Amino acid sequence: MIEIEIEADGWNAALADAEAVVDVVATKALGSVEGDVVVLLADDEAVQDLNKRFRDKDRPTNVLSFPAAESAFPHLGDVVLGLEYCVEEAKAQGKTLKDHLSHLVVHGVLHLLGRDHVEDEEAEQMEAEEREILASLGIADPYAGERD
Repeated sequence: MIEIEIEADGWNAALADAEAVVDVVATKALGSVEGDVVVLLADDEAVQDLNKRFRDKDRPTNVLSFPAAESAFPHLGDVVLGLEYCVEEAKAQGKTLKDHLSHLVVHGVLHLLGRDHVEDEEAEQMEAEEREILASLGIADPYAGERD
């Protein structure tokens, strides 16, 4: 089950179907994995606070993932996205907010499933999985511009 909480009203103004997009994309990213995920659509201030408290980084970011302890099953964890950061990043990368949000939700959910991108090989595997999931939803390769 995917639970979506819209904390920042601006999400609905920026993307009218944000909740539906997140639901479809997070469900696709989970694949056959059973469990619950909470996705919080917040503002940059909330994301910055979480980033500072849990990662010791006093700045906003696009997406944060908080995997749950195994003992919390079926809850797999939480994904939090910052509105203003995501909107600006999508513009800077020449992407629609819908496609960018989709990518970030996939990225966040894969972190909840244990994927990571610290090492180069892990990053390549995670990015390939992201591309595959997004392509199945008709969304272009989010990393294409980085390789040009």
